[in-house]
Amino acid sequence: MTRTLRPDAVLVQAVIAGALSFAHLHDLAAAAGQDGWKAWAYPISVDLLLVAAWRRLRSDGPSRLAWCWFLIALIASLGANVATAGFLDLDHPPAWLRFGVAGWPALAFLGGTLLAHSNAAGDRVPVPPAPAAPAPEVDRIEPTPTSQPQPDPVGPAEEPPALPAADPVPQVPAALVAHARKVADDHHARTGSRIDTDTLRARLGVPAPMADAIAAQLT
Repeated sequence: MTRTLRPDAVLVQAVIAGALSFAHLHDLAAAAGQDGWKAWAYPISVDLLLVAAWRRLRSDGPSRLAWCWFLIALIASLGANVATAGFLDLDHPPAWLRFGVAGWPALAFLGGTLLAHSNAAGDRVPVPPAPAAPAPEVDRIEPTPTSQPQPDPVGPAEEPPALPAADPVPQVPAALVAHARKVADDHHARTGSRIDTDTLRARLGVPAPMADAIAAQLT
């Protein structure tokens, strides 16, 4: 089974851009006094350093080391493209250009060595952890259990049965009364009317007798 080759516009564009950048770097190195095979080695060195830094960024994540050498190689390639566009007199190159081209091999060797042998976890850009949201504090008031009235024992047959004792008034803690007063004030501020016993019992979650006792203390 044969496969048909389809031209990829992105790949073609990359090949053209790479060839032009390669030629500009060669021309700049040749103008700075690097003749013969040395002029061809400079664009290879710049492009290899650029690819090595980009590969380090893709494989190990963002790091200061990889970004530093990626920008150095990118500036060297971009600078060569701009310099060969007529901004510099390549027939009489300035001294700083000769100095930079002559010092590039040592700089590229250092960058390639650090990218190949440095620890990836040591220079990774730290990401601060997101602060955890504090848990909301909820005041829970446990209702005070009320004692159920016990029926009086039945006396002898000749004696009339005793009447059941009246429900004892539940004891309301002072803290619960203070909390109920805040609830009543909040209800009055929002509705303009006093809170009724059923609403107070529902807001506090207490039995009806205790709600009546609390309402009596709020008046």
